[in-house]
Amino acid sequence: MEDGGKSRLQQAQEEVEEVKGIMLDNMNKADERSGKLNDLEQQAEDLLEKGKVFEKKSHQVKQQKKMGNKKMKIVFIVVGVVAGLIVLGLVIYAIVPSN
Repeated sequence: MEDGGKSRLQQAQEEVEEVKGIMLDNMNKADERSGKLNDLEQQAEDLLEKGKVFEKKSHQVKQQKKMGNKKMKIVFIVVGVVAGLIVLGLVIYAIVPSN
């Protein structure tokens, strides 16, 4: 009976050691996942910050392009008005008889 008792006790101890090993393995895996989650969280924060910087820069570029387009429009209008005045002057010069 004692042999049977020791055998059961040893078997129980082996099972406890096996469960202990599984639990330690699970804890290690949980720690790894926690570290990976922290890394992902940091990457997400970095991406969010980069997104904000990109949004700000793209807004600045958009404003610069708008100003450039306005300046070009003004230049074209001025050139058109000057060309129109020159043509008008030439037409008037050609129509008015010179004495």
